[in-house]
Amino acid sequence: MPIAKVHRISAGAPDDVSGVEAAIAAGTIDPAGIIAIFGKTEGNGCVNDFSRGFAVRALADMLRGHVGAAAQDVCLVMSGGTEGGMAPHWLVLERGEDGEGMTSGPALAIGRAHTAPLPPEHLGRMGQVEQVAEAVQRAMADAGITRPEDVHFVQVKCPLLTAARVAEAQGRGASVATGDTLKSMGLSRGASALGIGLALGEIGLEQLSDAVIGTDLSLWSGRASCSSGIELMGHEVVVLGMSEGWSGPLGIAHAVMKDAIDIAPVAGALASLGVTLPSATQDEADSLIVLAKAEASRSGTIRGRRHIMLDDSDISSTRHARGFVAGALAGLVGHTEIYVSGGAEHQGPDGGGPVAVIATR
Repeated sequence: MPIAKVHRISAGAPDDVSGVEAAIAAGTIDPAGIIAIFGKTEGNGCVNDFSRGFAVRALADMLRGHVGAAAQDVCLVMSGGTEGGMAPHWLVLERGEDGEGMTSGPALAIGRAHTAPLPPEHLGRMGQVEQVAEAVQRAMADAGITRPEDVHFVQVKCPLLTAARVAEAQGRGASVATGDTLKSMGLSRGASALGIGLALGEIGLEQLSDAVIGTDLSLWSGRASCSSGIELMGHEVVVLGMSEGWSGPLGIAHAVMKDAIDIAPVAGALASLGVTLPSATQDEADSLIVLAKAEASRSGTIRGRRHIMLDDSDISSTRHARGFVAGALAGLVGHTEIYVSGGAEHQGPDGGGPVAVIATR
């Protein structure tokens, strides 16, 4: 019976894979069992954030040294931007086999899927929605999860448009959803999130069209986390949920923050796994894995008070939101190695976002 393991490892730089290498050398991680690696890197998280590609290259080179060509199957999902006190780190998701006779599930289950490269003209449109929805279903099957309600978080790494990609599509006579490369990041995240919602039954196909992507914020998934980057043109999809077919001590729960300071639902998700804060021990708090989405509310307010995240022409609002939400969550769980991804189009309500917590039950 499979068993899920999640290792959180500090990173000194986008190419610092020494902690992962040390864990492999110590036998803590079996490289053949690595399903995915999520990373928070200290770039700007925008179109030109090459810290993500730098990290992918370093991780891929390391993995090839251990598992050869199988390294290309590992989903490498890098989220740029560690604003505020958020600490750069890796989350290594591993699938092993339970050789210790542990009680059967339900327990944390992990599945993955890759897609073919997305034609630039499909980005931010229904072609992307449908491609992601199909990949989510394949990742669920890979995890052995049959019921959508057992899925608690879906992490997607999706592409963005560059000037060269726009020109390539237009050279073939195709039109793109936008020629603004920064705006393409939001459209890609939004279309991917709607694909997740479609796959999980949160949103009906009849509700979707090109026109609603990025505009109808009443359509959202409570379990979607999408991060766009320049380093790929396909999608890497990782499903996290609970399954009777998996064993081990880890469990996952999710919540939806209604706004950037709404941490009570996150505490509730932790409580459902048997973790009560602040009475948890320091070791228990240190071991908690937190994955979250964050964005600046389009209303320009948080509970009636004005914020300036959308008015700052020097710093992208996604950077403000990441640092702000990471701080709120760090105050709850007691550490700063929190995976907060900015830009939550169709990922939770406006100004809020989905959160998943993984803990030893």
